[in-house]
Amino acid sequence: MDYHRPLSSAESRRMSLTTGIMWLITFATSIPALWLFQPVLDDPVGYVAGAGHDNRILLGCFLELLLIISNIATAVIPYPLLKRQHEGCALGFVAARIMESTFILVGILSVLTVVGLRADPPAGVSQDTIGALAYTFAAVKDWTFLLGPGFVVGIGNGLLFGYLMYTSGLVPRRMTWLGLIGGPLLIASGVAVMFGVDQPGGTLQGLCTIPEALWELLVGLYFTFKGFRPEAPILRGELPADRVDPRPSAVPAT
Repeated sequence: MDYHRPLSSAESRRMSLTTGIMWLITFATSIPALWLFQPVLDDPVGYVAGAGHDNRILLGCFLELLLIISNIATAVIPYPLLKRQHEGCALGFVAARIMESTFILVGILSVLTVVGLRADPPAGVSQDTIGALAYTFAAVKDWTFLLGPGFVVGIGNGLLFGYLMYTSGLVPRRMTWLGLIGGPLLIASGVAVMFGVDQPGGTLQGLCTIPEALWELLVGLYFTFKGFRPEAPILRGELPADRVDPRPSAVPAT
C-alpha cells in the first residue's frame, strides 16, 4: 500500500470489516477452547488413567488453531495501513501476535501429547510414570497460557495496538484507554502469578484481565459494525507530523 494513496471508502470498510471479524473470532474460539481443555488441565493424571474425553480435547485444539489464524490476521490485515502511523509499532504488533500464537501452538502440542499418552500409552512404562508425564505436559500448557495470552497480549494488543489506535484516530480515543491501561495491568498480573503473588486465574489476575478483554471486544465490534473513523488522517494518506516522507526528493532538472 502506497503511503500517500488515500483509501477509498470501500477499501476502508473492507479492511475494517475483515479485521473486526478476525477480532471477534479470537473471542469465539479462545473462551470455549479454555473450557474444553479443563478435563486435562484439572486432573491430567486422572485423564490418562480413565476413559478420557478425547473428542472434546481435539475440538479445543481445533478452535485454538483457528485462534492462531485469527490472531495473526488481526495484525497482518491492517498492517499496510497502521505502518503509516508508526511502522515500528505496527511491525511490533505483528511480531507480538506471532509470538502469542507460538505459545498457543506449544500449548496445543502439550495437550495433544496428554491425549496420546491416554490413547496409546508407551509400552513398558508404569501408569505412575505416564501420570507424571501427563501432569508435566498439562503444566506446560498452563505456562503457555500465562506467558502468551497472559503476558505478551498486554504488550501487543494493549500497549502497541492501543498506541496505534490512540495516535491514528481510527477508533474513539476514549476507548483506547482500555488497552493502554489494560495492557500494563495484564502484564503486572502475569508477573504476579509468575512470582507466586497470585494464583493462576485468581481474583487479582481476573480483575486485571477485564479492561484488556473489553478493549479487544470493543475493537472487534467497532471495526465490524462502525468501521474506521473516516476523519482519521492516515485514511487520507497523511503522515503523522513526526514522520519523514519515505519518497525520494525530486531532483530539479538542470
